[in-house]
Amino acid sequence: MPSSEYERRIAARFATFDQNGNGYIDREDFSGAAKALLAEFGTAARSDKGQALYGGAEAFWQGMAGIADRDGDQRITRDEFVGGAVKRLRDNPERFAEIARPFLHAAVDVADGDGDGAATVTDVTRALTALGVPEDTAGPVAAALDTDGDGKVGEAEIVPAFARYFTVPE
Repeated sequence: MPSSEYERRIAARFATFDQNGNGYIDREDFSGAAKALLAEFGTAARSDKGQALYGGAEAFWQGMAGIADRDGDQRITRDEFVGGAVKRLRDNPERFAEIARPFLHAAVDVADGDGDGAATVTDVTRALTALGVPEDTAGPVAAALDTDGDGKVGEAEIVPAFARYFTVPE
């Protein structure tokens, strides 16, 4: 894929992180994502699941900032994301998966209604929608995450899919 196409696709992924649409990624985007998920599933912020989700969001932010915040201003611009973070993550998708894992684990836990370690495709759709994915996209994406066809999505399915989505090869 030509470099400009690669950068266009990665720039679109930037919007996924920029939850509040202010043009950069910062800690507030990650805590906002946690807040949206907790609200969607009626989970209290002070509960164990809520605290785990906020902790995962903070860990994810710290990992992203360490990779992408080149000027140290605690904000990741689109250029920093496209030019630095993604290229570094593309070279090591496992690193990205590990940065995201605590948040994704906690998000699945919040969406897991019966406590079996996986969320239903319907609940994953709800989670994606709460995170700003358009409803007509969220359903098919959630269904595609259910790689074993059991109607549920667990950490083992979501973490590698998340890393693949954000570490698009050139």
